[in-house]
Amino acid sequence: MRIAIFGRSFDESFQPSLQNLFDSLYEHKVEIFVYQPFYPFLKDNIDLGHIDGFYRNYSDFPEDIDFLFSLGGDGTILGAITHIRDRETPIVGINTGRLGFLANINRQQLPELIPALVQNNYSIDSRAMLELSTEKGRFGKNNIALNELTVHKKDSASMITVHTYADNEYLNSYWADGLIVSTPTGSTAYSLSCGGPIISPHSKNIGITPIAPHNLNVRPFVVNDNIEIRLEVEGRGDEFLVSLDSRSETISSKEHLRIRKSKFETKLVELEGQNFYRTLRSKLLWGKDKRN
Repeated sequence: MRIAIFGRSFDESFQPSLQNLFDSLYEHKVEIFVYQPFYPFLKDNIDLGHIDGFYRNYSDFPEDIDFLFSLGGDGTILGAITHIRDRETPIVGINTGRLGFLANINRQQLPELIPALVQNNYSIDSRAMLELSTEKGRFGKNNIALNELTVHKKDSASMITVHTYADNEYLNSYWADGLIVSTPTGSTAYSLSCGGPIISPHSKNIGITPIAPHNLNVRPFVVNDNIEIRLEVEGRGDEFLVSLDSRSETISSKEHLRIRKSKFETKLVELEGQNFYRTLRSKLLWGKDKRN
């Protein structure tokens, strides 16, 4: 088995669990390739043995990798997908802090992780992504998002107007601080905090959620993911911000944004007993009596 490891720094309380994880990898004779900027942190915090190679981005990502281990939280996974793109390498999301929607393998499950992967005792959860097209090719080949595309005003003074079209049919002009176009996966992220609906991961939908709209009768909207969404933005300024997950660029108001479902997906590894609904109940404390 060959794995790639991607991560960021995290709290020292996770170090014993991380050491046990690497010990298990060595025990099962797994080939290990590490994200180069992450290597110094690993070397300084655990007893690191042999490493088979390094990578820095998509272009030098090792061939024939069976899994990418993402060590961190949900945001770390959003960074990891830019190294995978159309390879669709399954991601093992190991949460080094609190429970995440995507990074849902916690430290208590780590002892069973490597044996489960070796014995094929796991399932794959495929998640749809968004793809952005602009006249100037913004974001290059990293024009994908697992969670959402966000259009946001650049200055703090005035709102923007986002004219929105669904398959060239005029939908609405949102006068707001911005607009979120989210996948079902992203419906539990920024969109949820702005009052957007929770969308089941495999429902083949896209959510459109305004950010602090001026008109209170404007509500989030859900469309089928087989359409193209076009956004045209205007405001007092000539520039606005566009974000794909955690990556942002400044774009001219003359550029139109075209958003479609990506041709490829993100594949997440789930261990036995894991599923979206269980994570949702735990994360949002559904069914908990807070009076106790």
